[in-house]
Amino acid sequence: MKTKNIVRIVLAVATAVSLYFVPWTMVKAQLTPAADTVQEQVNAATDLGFEGIIVYVDQAGKPPAFYAAGWHDRDKKIEANPHALYKIASISKLYIAAATAKAVNAGKLSLDKTLAQYLPAMVGKIENAETITLRMLVRHRSGIPDYSYTPDFWNKVPDSNLKSIELIYGLPAEFAPDASYKYSNTNYSLLGEILDQELGYSHHQYIKEEILEPLGLMNTFSLLSEVENMDDLMSGYYVGIDKDLKTDSYVNPGGSMIATAEDVGIFLRALNDGSLFTDAERELYASLYTYDHTGLIPGYQSIARYIKDMDTVVIQFTNTTNFTGPNWGLSEVLYRKIVKILSDK
Repeated sequence: MKTKNIVRIVLAVATAVSLYFVPWTMVKAQLTPAADTVQEQVNAATDLGFEGIIVYVDQAGKPPAFYAAGWHDRDKKIEANPHALYKIASISKLYIAAATAKAVNAGKLSLDKTLAQYLPAMVGKIENAETITLRMLVRHRSGIPDYSYTPDFWNKVPDSNLKSIELIYGLPAEFAPDASYKYSNTNYSLLGEILDQELGYSHHQYIKEEILEPLGLMNTFSLLSEVENMDDLMSGYYVGIDKDLKTDSYVNPGGSMIATAEDVGIFLRALNDGSLFTDAERELYASLYTYDHTGLIPGYQSIARYIKDMDTVVIQFTNTTNFTGPNWGLSEVLYRKIVKILSDK
């Protein structure tokens, strides 16, 4: 067989294989034009495999808008409620970062003190503990491995923050302190421990006093155990698993909070317009962390962003996940289309 024919056959096979693995749902979602209205776009989420979706929009000069589609509880056939509570996962890190800026400004913490100085027990267990600073933890520049990538973590999530941190004891650093950036949940679990120790009480209470109460956020909770009526919490689902993941509890700082989309939207606007802070706190926060975030735990994925050129906050919750599938990408496609609809108007 001639070489050219062999090459053609190899290319044909490679093309066929690559097409087989293309996530066609994603391709279709990307190619489908945006709907005419936000509600129509939200309704389309159920056609992409999401059991339920909530969207909150706060455009400057307009009353907040609430949207929902699909199921709040699939088994009980309760329709999605735009005012439902939801596990916001890593969006919680914005609250931890804001609390840290406030604590630093109040003289309760120092950004230049090291992990070893704050938590001496971590020396010999976490590489570079003597040179990793509080600032590096907040900014994800510590090089500390992320415990959520340790074997079997999501199948048996530890029931305490320290147990999660222990999963990375003895593991090599991802990079030297401050040499690079890599997002790690471990950073914020350690921040939670430091805040609790230095404040002398729970950082959850500090967040409530310094952030939630001043903003009037009555539907934001630090832990699942604080939710009085579980029926208020939107159900969460993982593709291929029948179980409702609503009752699964996550206690790690930076991933444990529960809130309504409206409460997250109010917080996000205050974070971005600076009204959450004093002038000194605002300057500190600007040097530390981002002003938007996403969140992902089994059953719950979320996007919280402020679109500056539109002066608009858009919060999106989708309650169906699949870590190995296209669900996250699909949620981003939906979000971009919603923003486009808003911008076109």
